[in-house]
Amino acid sequence: MGNRVAREDFEWVYTDQPHASRRQEILAKYPEIKSLMKPDPNLIWIIVLMVLTQLVAFYLVKDLDWKWVLFWAYAFGSCINHSMTLAIHEVSHNSAFGNNRALWNRWFGIFANLPIGVPYSVSFKRYHMDHHRYLGGDGIDVDIPTDFEGWFFCTTFRKFMWVILQPLFYAFRPLFINPKPISYLEVINTVIQITFDIIVYYVFGIRSLVYMLAASLLGLGLHPISGHFIAEHYMFLKGHETYSYYGPLNLLTFNVGYHNEHHDFPNVPGKNLPLVRKIAAEYYDSLPHYTSWVKVLYDFVTDDTVSPYSRMKRHQKGKAALE
Repeated sequence: MGNRVAREDFEWVYTDQPHASRRQEILAKYPEIKSLMKPDPNLIWIIVLMVLTQLVAFYLVKDLDWKWVLFWAYAFGSCINHSMTLAIHEVSHNSAFGNNRALWNRWFGIFANLPIGVPYSVSFKRYHMDHHRYLGGDGIDVDIPTDFEGWFFCTTFRKFMWVILQPLFYAFRPLFINPKPISYLEVINTVIQITFDIIVYYVFGIRSLVYMLAASLLGLGLHPISGHFIAEHYMFLKGHETYSYYGPLNLLTFNVGYHNEHHDFPNVPGKNLPLVRKIAAEYYDSLPHYTSWVKVLYDFVTDDTVSPYSRMKRHQKGKAALE
């Protein structure tokens, strides 16, 4: 269903990513931005509250009919769990306890991972740092779709299915693009998560376990918040690699929509990214940006010029120092 997308390859570029040079230029002009590079202690209490909220939800859904379990998984649980993945994104940048307590952040990320149901936090940290250092790097940046995704999901219907299946591609793509040896923290993350899932099953029952897993699967698939996956780096305008979103869903996503600002200053917690834009307004106001993630999803599916191939990609120069 729908016309086949004309694009048959990624947009190969031979220039460095723009964020490092823009960061240097902005800091030279506005050194006060350095004062924003500090932990956000409120993040700790927000994450604790979110975990407790899902624990209450596990109790409330344990005796509901299946249709209501799935309804609340999508209507409520999906928002919490997707938001929690973005809280883990914040923690991966050491925004909870600071760079001097990096291991505290890793342990806290494992705690934040609990209501998601699938071990995720530690692995995400390892691959996400590569995404920042080597944005678009061939064989390194696992945020870039595989060649199979670009080739196969090339019609309106197939792109729609790709959006639904996004959590599966994000989970398995690293194994094909840039597999890494399993670390001891990943083993711990997995053991703790499986133990938690078993406890949820024995304390609350199968409905609560399904609610938890469905909330993650549905929340990371065809969901308004999932528009950020595509909005951040998919090339709707030729020559533009990263896009920001300035809309109300930033309130649920720790300002991940401020994505140009985030890549320029990854050490600034999401709470302070609007201040970065305010201080250096002349650098950001002229860049293309979005005001609706839902429209991004709609445009991606229906636009015959856009597909998973619509990403800038670059060959790595020299040896990469991988996370």
